[in-house]
Amino acid sequence: MRIVMVCLGNICRSPMAEYVLRHLAAQAGLSERIQVDSAATSRYQIGETPHHGTRRVLAAHGIPCGNHRARQLTRADYGRYDLIIGMDAENLYDIRRIVRRDPEGKVHALLDWSDNPRDIADPWYTGDFETTYADVLEGCRTLLDDLRRRA
Repeated sequence: MRIVMVCLGNICRSPMAEYVLRHLAAQAGLSERIQVDSAATSRYQIGETPHHGTRRVLAAHGIPCGNHRARQLTRADYGRYDLIIGMDAENLYDIRRIVRRDPEGKVHALLDWSDNPRDIADPWYTGDFETTYADVLEGCRTLLDDLRRRA
């Protein structure tokens, strides 16, 4: 299963979700079966590393943050990934604008699998990386549970 996490700039929420899901998959012994990447809907931060707040919160929770560089989602990514996961309604709108069509139903919000579907707030604006981490963790756990049920 190839998954791409997507947010506006690819320096806060989507790399956080990428590394959280990788970490959870590794703990579950599923690293070989679940590959995770991340991308942006915009070009604002292309080439930048994850925000220091993202790196800090991941480190505080014992999750390694690799040598990620922000990149923009492309139309061709639709064929490369099994799931394209946005962090909020605006991301989903922009993802659909970029990929143009979703005939295979690949585009979802990260918290679609939770008991409380909602947007994940952008800590770039809120400054609250812990709340974002908690929401990302919830989304990644429930997504991983769903993937295990389907396997």
